Amino acid sequence: MKHFFTLLFVLTNTFLFSQDTYIHCGKLIDTKAGNVLTEKTIVVSGNKIIKVQDGYVTGKKDDITIDLKEKTVMPGLIDMHIHIESESNPKAYLQRYTNNEADVAFNAVGYAKSSLMAGFTTVRDLGGSGVNIALKKAIARGKIDGPRIFTSGKALGTTGGHADPTNGSRKDLMGDPGPKEGVVNGVEDAKKAVRQRYKNGADLIKITATGGVLSVAKSSSNPQFTVEEIKAICETAKDYGFHVAAHAHGDEGMQRAVLGGVKTIEHGTLMSEKTMDLMKQHDAYLVPTITAGKEVTEKAAIDGYYPAIIVPKALEIGPKIQNTFKKAYDRGVGIAFGTDAGVFKHGQNGKEFGFMVEAGMPAMAAIQSATITNAKILNMEDQLGQIAIGFLADIVAVNEDPTKKINTMENVVFVMKDGKVFKMQ
Repeated sequence: MKHFFTLLFVLTNTFLFSQDTYIHCGKLIDTKAGNVLTEKTIVVSGNKIIKVQDGYVTGKKDDITIDLKEKTVMPGLIDMHIHIESESNPKAYLQRYTNNEADVAFNAVGYAKSSLMAGFTTVRDLGGSGVNIALKKAIARGKIDGPRIFTSGKALGTTGGHADPTNGSRKDLMGDPGPKEGVVNGVEDAKKAVRQRYKNGADLIKITATGGVLSVAKSSSNPQFTVEEIKAICETAKDYGFHVAAHAHGDEGMQRAVLGGVKTIEHGTLMSEKTMDLMKQHDAYLVPTITAGKEVTEKAAIDGYYPAIIVPKALEIGPKIQNTFKKAYDRGVGIAFGTDAGVFKHGQNGKEFGFMVEAGMPAMAAIQSATITNAKILNMEDQLGQIAIGFLADIVAVNEDPTKKINTMENVVFVMKDGKVFKMQ
């Protein structure tokens, strides 16, 4: 009985004297309403937001107060297209053969931290070797610092297509990769590949519906799946609670992807008005990745940075992405914020906001695309993307009001994820 009362005393005092965090916000972005509020206090308990109050409220003696009265506060940002395992450099293609899985993992730890420090508390990783799944788990368990990761594991392609991992290899290293390695040829392969991703621990499926810029293959835009294959992928994915993202530069491949049931089109470079209307009809979103387009254009001008087969593709596709984004946005296509970080340095994801605004998207709409829109696609709209009661305490801040100066999004000065402060300048 004595032990019982001792335990009761400990539990009661833990409950009564638990420490909450009070965040004083000079400005606070209401992503749901699209408004900038002033002089608010966010109260965080554990990993949840429990109150949003008017004015600057203080808590009990043991509670923590964080002064962001000179900052603009908003929900943690969500990037829907990154590659957490890699980062562009002149030796990247050689490193596919010289780096071990452990090398990839150690590098990925740094890339994950860079993403988090840039204010991206959640990311969607769209393709790697499988280290991405282990990294996701390590972050979730608190072993390393990084964003909350939703990953596709290894992306799916066709033989010789954009996600065929043996492109550019010499003949004795090519082999004949199949569904287990993410290479699909036919409906049965498509189903098996999705089920393998589920078995591996992925959260979604990524396909390469067309050729790509950075693969060691000739075409940047030819269609690489049949509609039947894409339907098989999307229908099987739905059985496992997955949505499907489709890399696509060419218009025909995009149309097949949308008709097949994909949720997001990545890049969308050569998208026609017909495809834009089809996306609206099927509630599909464009993930623009403008920053990556500008990066590959710049790097293609550096002699030897990319293999020769890639250079003409980069110079063709890279400069067109921003203009396509403008046309799609103006036509009413849903926009989901995504950058393709890894094609450029991780941590520079915030540049995308400036490019979106430069192309004609209002700053608030760009911020909403990186918060409430992306949370909805991830089926996390009741936990992420808003500063509201009951939501996860993913909170970031910048020095200035981004609705007036969007480039402030490139310098996030405060980062809280799951109620834990990771950055405070």
